[in-house]
Amino acid sequence: MEDTDEQEEFLTLTLAIVADSKFDTKRKRRKREASVEPVSSNEEYRESKIFSLLQLREQMLKLDHKRKGVAEDGKGLHLVHLLLISATFVDENKLDSCIESLSELFRYVCFRGDSVQRVATYFADALVARLLTRKSPFYNMIVKEPTAEEEFSAFTELYTVSPYYQFAHFTANQAIIEAFEKEERFNNRVLHVIDFDVSYGFQWPSLIQSLADKAASSNRISLRITAFGRRLEELQETETRLVCFAKGIRNIVFEFQGLLRGSSNFSNVKRKNNETVAVNLVFHLNTLTSVSKISDTLKSVHFLNPAIVILVEQEASRNPRSFLAQFMESLHFFAAMFDSLDDCLPLDSEGRLRIEKNHLGREIKRFMNYEKDTSNCIEYERMKTWKERMEGHGFRGVKLSSRSVMQAKLLLKMRSQYCPVQCDGENGGFRVFERDESTAISLGWQDRFLLTASAWHRV
Repeated sequence: MEDTDEQEEFLTLTLAIVADSKFDTKRKRRKREASVEPVSSNEEYRESKIFSLLQLREQMLKLDHKRKGVAEDGKGLHLVHLLLISATFVDENKLDSCIESLSELFRYVCFRGDSVQRVATYFADALVARLLTRKSPFYNMIVKEPTAEEEFSAFTELYTVSPYYQFAHFTANQAIIEAFEKEERFNNRVLHVIDFDVSYGFQWPSLIQSLADKAASSNRISLRITAFGRRLEELQETETRLVCFAKGIRNIVFEFQGLLRGSSNFSNVKRKNNETVAVNLVFHLNTLTSVSKISDTLKSVHFLNPAIVILVEQEASRNPRSFLAQFMESLHFFAAMFDSLDDCLPLDSEGRLRIEKNHLGREIKRFMNYEKDTSNCIEYERMKTWKERMEGHGFRGVKLSSRSVMQAKLLLKMRSQYCPVQCDGENGGFRVFERDESTAISLGWQDRFLLTASAWHRV
């Protein structure tokens, strides 16, 4: 069903583009020219052409604040058309035609325009990056990684203004608390969360507070978090923040164990008798670089015999069929993400620029250049695929409670500033979808799923 929806989505956009006869004529002429265009093997020629393109890019982006939004000028469709044409030429390695279409594209894009212009800027840069080798002096200019501080700042701002990450964390925490409550008679009031990708630890203060609301000073709850992280400094900073937060809550006994991903294994995880174990797979599986690594992780999770497994992943697919299919998939997903920020921040916000540059833009460039950097490969999949993988590794979906759904809707009402929150079947901004017989709930922007949360038991 989702494959059909994807094909219909692709077909709708394709038909809309073809309907523009002016641009369709240009495309046909360029195709005729491209059919006889030789693929240049001369690196100097290639670099000089790309250098000229980057000069134009810099010149155009300096005019960023002076250009109107393409949506109000009626040129949004033209911009999408140019993106698809450019992606086609990149895929076919037709350098001159690609340079021509990207040159026209950079005349319209900007970092401070409407959502179409902004997302197109990052996709245009990602296409330029695909033309370059890692040895090119221009590669790092286009694919410039933010510093750890910039990355943290962008994540924090997105977390604060948008319901995106909070939806994932609050939904996961609610399922964890309910699993803990079911085992209270024999778990010695000890909850052990094994977090496979702790990131900055933003998920856990709300869980600590929720457990504190349940506990009494004479009957305290113990919360143990075993957290896997990518960097030692990140783990140390996360531990400091969480320990400081928990110190102010008397009826919670808090322990934190930080382990480096890759250098630690599950023999390092300390277990206690009768504790409730919850495994947290929030935005983790999509960071693994192969199907075999995903399989190994799920086998390890099954071995841990947890009371509950929480899975939250983005609803985008890295489509192996073709680069163009993948390009369309990612364009639809990130266009929805950029558009949703209009509901969260004013048009002139510097915070929006930081979020898009150091978080979303970074993901776009990694997403579109995954063959060049398998260490940062992002294995996005849709809910149907994750369901098949979970069931294939011995897990069964758990029906999420009505409290989880109500909490998600309440969060959106609190966070939605410019557009009203909507529920299934209505047009609007952020929306909540109950799916798969209530074993999953999704956060959507209008009719596009952004992420899906689900809970699982070991069979």
